[in-house]
Amino acid sequence: MSKDINMIIADDHKIFIDGLKLLLKDEPDMKILAVAGNGKELMDMLPTFNPDIVLLDINMPVINGLETGRMIRQTYPHIKFMMLSTYNDEHLIEKARQYGANAYVLKTANKDELLKNIRCVYKGGSCFPERSSFSKSEFDSRDQFLKQFDLTKREVEILRLIRKDNSNQQIADELYLSVYTVQTHRKNIMSKLNINTSTALMKFILENNI
Repeated sequence: MSKDINMIIADDHKIFIDGLKLLLKDEPDMKILAVAGNGKELMDMLPTFNPDIVLLDINMPVINGLETGRMIRQTYPHIKFMMLSTYNDEHLIEKARQYGANAYVLKTANKDELLKNIRCVYKGGSCFPERSSFSKSEFDSRDQFLKQFDLTKREVEILRLIRKDNSNQQIADELYLSVYTVQTHRKNIMSKLNINTSTALMKFILENNI
């Protein structure tokens, strides 16, 4: 008889957790041992449950998913962990790799894709998206326009988040930066574009389809 893949889910959204439980409940080789609402709760659980895999939300309170993953890798190197994220951002995927994640799975993945990734990780494999939502060709196509303003890739990333009406704090949370760093980037962007108000900045973003 094959061994169960024992898992802990760490996510602060109950609706998502309930959906994940529903997806996994009929899989004969998978068992959810426990659920944690943040990174600290998860770290407290690990000595008791000792799971094979942790399904780890990237954006959690108290201790975020990436930092929790780093702690897992340092303290419990035998435990595999998969990042679950709504963010298809290249820098986060790369940071997850650096912190020792075995996989980075988008929350938009379908059931078959998720199950495939879990089984792949359990067998010792790794699974990461090939590309972020903004492919290199898409970015390159914008370069010719943006080079004239000397904008960095990080500044373009922030402009795209501003377009989604994110606050400085939300941008900081999404990019794992300090609010001060985001404010500095924003100030530099406006200086490079010779723009003095947030309204004018949004107008520039929309008019140039950034």
